[in-house]
Amino acid sequence: MKGRVSMLKKWLAFPLLAIFLTLGACSQDEGKEGSGNETEEGLEPLEERATVVIAEDGAASGAGFYIANEMGYFEDYNIEVEFATFSNSDEMLPAIAAGEVDVAGGISTASFFNSIAQGIDVRMIADKGHNTPGSSYFTFVIREDLQDEIVDYEDFKGRTIAVSSRNAVDDYIFGEMLSHAGLTRDDVEFVLMSDFGNMLAAMGNQSIDAALQIEPLITQGESQDLHVRFKDATDYAPEAQIAMVLGSPKFLTEERDVAQRFMAAYLKGVRDYNDAFIKETGDLDRVIEIMTEYTALKDPELWKKVGVTGLNPNGRMFVEDIKNQYEVYKENGAIKGEVDFDQAVDTSLVEEVLDLIGEYE
Repeated sequence: MKGRVSMLKKWLAFPLLAIFLTLGACSQDEGKEGSGNETEEGLEPLEERATVVIAEDGAASGAGFYIANEMGYFEDYNIEVEFATFSNSDEMLPAIAAGEVDVAGGISTASFFNSIAQGIDVRMIADKGHNTPGSSYFTFVIREDLQDEIVDYEDFKGRTIAVSSRNAVDDYIFGEMLSHAGLTRDDVEFVLMSDFGNMLAAMGNQSIDAALQIEPLITQGESQDLHVRFKDATDYAPEAQIAMVLGSPKFLTEERDVAQRFMAAYLKGVRDYNDAFIKETGDLDRVIEIMTEYTALKDPELWKKVGVTGLNPNGRMFVEDIKNQYEVYKENGAIKGEVDFDQAVDTSLVEEVLDLIGEYE
């Protein structure tokens, strides 16, 4: 567990949500050296060491956090990070709002927006996951034996399609695909299948025809001749915001100097990731080594084959798409209350940091 802190849960009381979070800690590599890089003018290391608590569950979209930690970018600014895990967002979001957690990863769901509408104050501050054109990590697959029958999106008509959620980003992307195909939900058989692994088995026994699947199971299913990748999600949802970096209002205001340095380090980690996976000019082996340590995908060779999570090296989100997703959930009757996006989306930290470290090209 290099440079990581595992945290159990012990946290009490928020109206309507009883949750438990433990901020206990076993710190490692206390003497971890920084990267040796010079910091930017205006972002010198903090005079006093600061600890930033990140709620992250080992998702691949947390690459920026993991790489920045292992490459010493946080250390460069005299920041130590601690990783906390939660079983679900109902536990995580109040902890962020209360400032017990500084930063977290979140995905677009009706439940997420409902929490904000009901007074849980968290801010969406940076990109943490979108599909990359040509190699989406989250896209449709079809059964291997149906390749001659399903050749375009309209061929999904009458087919059985598995999706992992309702009124969440999966369901939103499913709807965008149907609109692109000129189909309605009545034209297909929707199967709710929350476990992506079960989709592989359903492909194998031919109980479904297609699925909205995620890496590395897309690549795994292809290797087992269960399914094939079907086109690309960016055909119909080119700017779908799948995950966001969330920030605590307390962290963003009372600890702005720490937040700026944290974001600078995070973006440096994301840029290493893009150099390695997208531009193919970076240290791919080192980045894969870090990803195998922090995530469930432990095979370095498989990392060279999968469609990786898209991460914006400038941190910018597809804000309009976030709003579109909210409106879709609202039209479905899944949203209770209103979300003030002028407050809930805060891009100011990213823009401040980009002024200091420059844009990635």
